[in-house]
Amino acid sequence: MKKTLLSALLVLSFPLLVGAATYDDLINGAKMGDTGTISELVRKGASVDTTDIDGNTLLMLAARDGHADLVTYLIAQRAKLNARNSAGDTALRLAAFRGYLPVVDALIKAGAAVNMSGWTPLAYAAFSGHLAIAKRLIEAGADINAPSENGTTPLIAAARSGHADVVKLLIDRKADSNLKLDTGETALDIAMKTNNTDIAAMLRKAGAMSGRSVTIEVR
Repeated sequence: MKKTLLSALLVLSFPLLVGAATYDDLINGAKMGDTGTISELVRKGASVDTTDIDGNTLLMLAARDGHADLVTYLIAQRAKLNARNSAGDTALRLAAFRGYLPVVDALIKAGAAVNMSGWTPLAYAAFSGHLAIAKRLIEAGADINAPSENGTTPLIAAARSGHADVVKLLIDRKADSNLKLDTGETALDIAMKTNNTDIAAMLRKAGAMSGRSVTIEVR
């Protein structure tokens, strides 16, 4: 009786064990850029849109770590390009933040959205100082003045992080230097606060102003 019960439990649990193994192999394969493992599991019926516990799809994991070949494979398998993880990031956002131009290019060519609510891929690229990616995103139609929830624009993001070359690019592409954060601060205020004086000088030359109100005391 005990042997029969044990055998029955093993039979019932076997699919779950196989499923768990397949899931782990998918997630680890995406992180490692193992296109061979992923493609084999997909052929056996695994979903290309499998997510980890944080909502990262296989495409996001591959894009985040710069695995261009796997990204290309997943795109060809019609993986969801604009899915968001629990932090609201997309595959393009993650690739732009990490600085993987070939991945960014592949995602853009496949039709990934360059504009979205929250931090945009351009703002991420600007914050991280990835000039070539910022250029590529602008060429693809990225909104140069798109603000995040707290008003951070790509220009403010670049000014905060001290990336003068990206600031120059955005100024040259006519970014609005006087847009404000929800604190009322502009890119110029942020550059001064973070001691990026060369960027502050560049912004002033482009017509940037402080967003801080000045109170004049009358006696």
